[in-house]
Amino acid sequence: MGNDAIADSLTEHNITTIKLGGFDIDGILRGKYISREKFDSAVKNGLGFCDVIFGWDSSDVLYDNVSVTGWHTGYPDALARIDLSTFRVIPWEPGTGLFLVDYFDEKGDPLSFSPREVLRRAVAKAQGMGFEPEIATEFEFFLFREDSHSIRTKHYRDLTPLSPGMFGYSVQRTGVHSEIAHAIMDSMRDFGVELEGFHTETGPGVYETAIRHDSALVAADKAALFKNGVKQIAARHGLVATFMAKWNHDLPGASGHLHQSLWDRDRSHNLFHDPHSPHGISSLMRHYISGQLQLMPEFTAFACPTVNSYKRLVPGVWAPTNATWGIDNRTVALRAVLGPTPKSVRVEYRLAGADINPHLAIAASLASGLHGIEHKLEPPDPVRGNAYETEAPALPRSLDEATRRLRQSKVARELLGEEFVDHYVRTRDWEVRQNQRAVTNWELERYFEII
Repeated sequence: MGNDAIADSLTEHNITTIKLGGFDIDGILRGKYISREKFDSAVKNGLGFCDVIFGWDSSDVLYDNVSVTGWHTGYPDALARIDLSTFRVIPWEPGTGLFLVDYFDEKGDPLSFSPREVLRRAVAKAQGMGFEPEIATEFEFFLFREDSHSIRTKHYRDLTPLSPGMFGYSVQRTGVHSEIAHAIMDSMRDFGVELEGFHTETGPGVYETAIRHDSALVAADKAALFKNGVKQIAARHGLVATFMAKWNHDLPGASGHLHQSLWDRDRSHNLFHDPHSPHGISSLMRHYISGQLQLMPEFTAFACPTVNSYKRLVPGVWAPTNATWGIDNRTVALRAVLGPTPKSVRVEYRLAGADINPHLAIAASLASGLHGIEHKLEPPDPVRGNAYETEAPALPRSLDEATRRLRQSKVARELLGEEFVDHYVRTRDWEVRQNQRAVTNWELERYFEII
């Protein structure tokens, strides 16, 4: 969309205020409001944006171990350029439009550790191989009758869910709470994030949504904006939404599954489908699956980026514990989905949790699949039945282990970039160290009096 078309759209929608935002390493949307006048200038020249957003963690605590920014650099401005193609109206903020930005260094080169840039490079590689990636995301999240103050006052314990009990696929629950369901579905549609499905999952106040498929970068943008938007919509209805991978040890975790396929250049043919092959799975799809399987233990830190992520990876609660694949099997890490039409054939990357940074999780899973195609890797036989009981490469059981595996991975640096992987590893090291210092309620209750 050109400058004139954007100007017309802003006028058409009575946009008086612009919100600009970019995603940090944890997938958090960091941004600010600017005036229409400032926007016009920024479209032409860009604008300064403090690069501290890549120098602090999700709690705004400064990293002590990263090299890309810090006290040693003085936390300078990065050049932010507006991606005009990302324009959308914010339905819950009248008169406000949103644009995403990309970040550049003083030479005018994209910051190699910016999540959108990492994904752009993976997509460019796919396109160079003659493929157009198609991605769809789905998220589970919990809703509580709380606010930002009450959850802190309660120390995140004894929270009141939107609804009690275990009611998966409940028409009753969605009907009773149709106001919030429609608020999310309708607002997201108007926000340019179309939801193809919305239903309750098994657990108190938990919902699952499926976002319509799109090209890889657009799908990642939509996924990240969905998470941010749901939190705002929920708050406006007196609720709090969480995308933690596992907020309660007695309940299933929250997934962030990634559905993936490769298409030809004009997006007319799904290259994962071959009617003459067993199950309709093409050799290209087999290679893709094999690359993902081979690299999954090394790349787990992208699909499971927090300390909490690994509380979800336990047998029997719909999350994988080993690098396996199967046909329409929900106990495996990679589920081959075959129908109902050739266009529907795809791989579901089930390792990812709801706490992912969508850009990085998609980039890593896409790059690993392309690696399998490049090297014509072949997967083992698909798992039939319970994958938890199958002998297969185990996945890391902690962020510490996953970070170690990523640090040692030469192929990760080749596929995703040396500077990015080094920066990401340092941020996960920091996350691990913060957790190691913490004294938890479990420790207090177990040891305080009796030891």
